[in-house]
Amino acid sequence: MEGFSPHVQVIIAVVPFVSSLIMRLALGNNRLTRGILSLSTMWFAIYVLTAPYSMGLRQEIFEIGSMFR
Repeated sequence: MEGFSPHVQVIIAVVPFVSSLIMRLALGNNRLTRGILSLSTMWFAIYVLTAPYSMGLRQEIFEIGSMFR
């Protein structure tokens, strides 16, 4: 993620979320669209929360999460 420009990073975070919203509007509120919207919301939140951190710190955050499994 460090090699991407800030504009590309925003696009990577926003496009799945917006496309899932459009899909939900087009296909209606069903189980598939709810699941896709939930996954894209989690992707957006994780990506936005970890974006400001360096690669080393981001790796440590993910390692802490794996310690509790």
